[in-house]
Amino acid sequence: MRRLAPLLLLLLVAAGCTGALETATSAVDDDGTLSLVVPVPAFSEQVLNESGGVTVSEIVLHRDIDIPCLLAAPETPEAAIVYAPGAGVLPAAHLERAIRYAEAGIAFCVVDIRGNGGGAAGHPFDLNSEFAAFAGGNQPQTHRIAADLIACREVLAERYPVPVWAMGSSNGGRYAELAAAADTDFAGYIGVSTSGFGRAGDDYGGDARRFLLSIDPSVSIASISPRPVLLFHATEDPVIPYADGQALFEAAAEPREFVPFNGTHGVNAEVDAGVMAVCV
Repeated sequence: MRRLAPLLLLLLVAAGCTGALETATSAVDDDGTLSLVVPVPAFSEQVLNESGGVTVSEIVLHRDIDIPCLLAAPETPEAAIVYAPGAGVLPAAHLERAIRYAEAGIAFCVVDIRGNGGGAAGHPFDLNSEFAAFAGGNQPQTHRIAADLIACREVLAERYPVPVWAMGSSNGGRYAELAAAADTDFAGYIGVSTSGFGRAGDDYGGDARRFLLSIDPSVSIASISPRPVLLFHATEDPVIPYADGQALFEAAAEPREFVPFNGTHGVNAEVDAGVMAVCV
C-alpha cells in the first residue's frame, strides 16, 4: 500500500472526531493533528518461558478489546521497544527476534495489531470503513492501534525505568509513527520499510482532509523532534519504494537518520544490529 487510494466515498456527512474508547480519548484538529490520551491500562500476564536471564511472557492489555502482546525481557533492561509488525504478521513470528533483543539488554514487546488475523479483533486496513467511523464521530481503527501502542508503552514504563522506543515495520511502521508523534513519552521512533502518504489529504476538504492527514506519518513525523527519528529502508524494496521512505525522512525534523540496508522488505538482522546499537 504505497499511497492512499482515491476516496470513493460520499463525503456528505459533516462530523467532528472527538471519539472515545473505554480507556482512551482522541481528537483531530483542523490541521489533521491527532491527539491521544491513553491512561495506563489494566493488563494480565502469563510467563511462557524463562531461560538464560530472559523472560518471555504474554501480556494482554484490557482495553476496549483485549490486545495480546509478546514480551521478551532481561532482568534489568537498558532500553525497551514497543514493536508494531507489518500487515498480517503476528507477534509469534518475532519471538526469536524479541529474545535476541532481550539478550542484548532491550525489553522487546510485540503488539498484536488489530485486524492482523491474531488475537486482537478488527479488520485489515480499509480506507472506507476508517473514514465511515471518523465521520460518524467514532475513533477509527488506525487511531485505536496507535493508542494500543501507547498503552503498551505505559505498561513497560511502569515496569522498567528506561527509555521506551516506538518501532514498526511496513504498515506497522505507520502505526508506530502515529503513536510516537502523539505520545511525547516515547524516547523516539524507529521505522523500517515504511512511508507516509505524502499529505494526500490536502487534495480533499472538510472531514475527509482532517481524517486523511490524521493517519499520515508525513504530516506528524516532524513533531517527534527533538526526539530522534531513525528510518531503515532497503534500496530494492519491492513493496514500499525506496523513494517513498526517503520522502518520509525528508518530512522529519532533526535529529534524524536514514539508513539504507541490504534486503527487500521488512526488518532483518542488519536492521536489528543497527537498532541495538542505537538503543543500548
